[in-house]
Amino acid sequence: MTYKNFAFAALICFLASCSKDDDTPTTPTTPTTPTTANGTVINVDATKFLTSSGAVTITTENRTLSNGTTAACYKIVTKSTPSDHAQGPWCPTNITDDATKGGIWIEAGNVFDVDGAFVKNLATFYKNTKWQMYNTSTGAITRTTTQAECQAAANPNVGLAYQNYCVECLPSYVSTLTKTIYIPVTPVKLSSPVSFGGGPGSVGPTTRGIAFNGVIFDAGAPTNIILAAYTLAPFDDAGGHINMGAGYHYHAATGKSTKITQPDGHAAMIGYALDGFGMYERLSTAGTEYTDLDTSRGHYDATRGYHYHVDKAGSNNFINGLAGAYAQ
Repeated sequence: MTYKNFAFAALICFLASCSKDDDTPTTPTTPTTPTTANGTVINVDATKFLTSSGAVTITTENRTLSNGTTAACYKIVTKSTPSDHAQGPWCPTNITDDATKGGIWIEAGNVFDVDGAFVKNLATFYKNTKWQMYNTSTGAITRTTTQAECQAAANPNVGLAYQNYCVECLPSYVSTLTKTIYIPVTPVKLSSPVSFGGGPGSVGPTTRGIAFNGVIFDAGAPTNIILAAYTLAPFDDAGGHINMGAGYHYHAATGKSTKITQPDGHAAMIGYALDGFGMYERLSTAGTEYTDLDTSRGHYDATRGYHYHVDKAGSNNFINGLAGAYAQ
């Protein structure tokens, strides 16, 4: 297994929806580049998405944005099935398995291979003897193997029957699932950023953005809830996993999905945030980190306009907020 970055999958994921003003779809066209008082604004380029496999379809509709204005938005319908990399594996089958047979896990900002040895040593790793996820006689790892087990174990209220399970939900369980999100064609920067939702009383979206392959950049995984049930729900090498509500989705950017290199050595582009601003890798091609990012993890340059740089994979985070208006 190559370099890995953990991100554990949220058990229930919600996608931001848009209030509809005009449901007549039109085919997206190549965008122009407007200039405003905030400098160059780079329109979303729908041609960057991987639509040839049929897993992603894009049309254009007018929608209401979070700032109350009406704007053209791209309607992106995705099967959350990446065409640019394989999904899985997640759980190894035996404590003798090497790192190629499992996914990744994060703890304290670090990324760990979920190989057989990692599962075998969970009691030591977490300093808790209640961890026992394998058969001491055969070495077989206790893991979900059916859709029913996936649904039962990938649940915030896991019962005793599914404690000490490695949770692995397969693509076949969500083969008919689709998700729809809307992204403004022309990003609209706000005077103050929008906080993400997910907590009590929150009103912002939980979705962070979308990769060019149509997979959602999701909220941080609720690792505390997972671990409290003595379960493990690894991500694959691409930082993604599956649950029945969200399908396949990312919790970390590990460099496996499609990225667009920049001719000036700037970090590669990996997708778009929900407000239409570009999302880029954390480091430049020289391996340097950007030190002028704002609280949302964004900054501006004349080539790319305002854009974000994702957090390190072990952080269980992509960006910290939305600097622009999102469709709601």
